[in-house]
Amino acid sequence: MVRGGILVKHAAFNTSLLQYLACPLSKDPFRYCEKSQELVNDSLGVAYPIIEGIACLVPSRGRLIEKLPEDPKPYPDAGK
Repeated sequence: MVRGGILVKHAAFNTSLLQYLACPLSKDPFRYCEKSQELVNDSLGVAYPIIEGIACLVPSRGRLIEKLPEDPKPYPDAGK
């Protein structure tokens, strides 16, 4: 990031904070995604941004992510 013509490194998120943080919507714990710099609630499929090392847990700032099916089962009539 560049501020005032000076290159500034992104502040790193302190992962030890995960034990104290919970999703504001479901109160479930988060998973930290280093690649996207987000805190992810897998049960709801919501990711919250980390901005300059600070988690932004405002519900309107969260984005929906694609959830994987929990237990994919074939259709009961398949193969008949």
